[in-house]
Amino acid sequence: QVQLVESGGGLVQAGGSLRLSCAASGRTFSSYGMGWFRQAPGKEREFVAAISWTGGSTFHADSVKGRFTISRDNAKNTVSLQMNSLKPEDTAVYYCAGGRRIFPRFTSLSSYDYWGQGTQVTVSS
Repeated sequence: QVQLVESGGGLVQAGGSLRLSCAASGRTFSSYGMGWFRQAPGKEREFVAAISWTGGSTFHADSVKGRFTISRDNAKNTVSLQMNSLKPEDTAVYYCAGGRRIFPRFTSLSSYDYWGQGTQVTVSS
């Protein structure tokens, strides 16, 4: 069993930065692939970024590539999402997720076994 708790969301102006963190409980965290998803009002939850259990492989959605970076620290049981050059269209609730077998279908919600409660990110224009 893994429990995930996100933090770091907030209100920021366009062009600004935020760093989201996801703290995981459970001794098996380091064996899980991890991902970030987001859901804007009235829209479906969408993939943002994923990282392998070693941290050696990362993937980012085209919409955030070059602006967002996913990383993890297995010693601290955390996964982070550094978000730079934020745009109003990045406004959403951001969710951390983990799963034992997220690859190759790491963009699919069904590949993930555990989800956090979400943290709100609002980007003003």
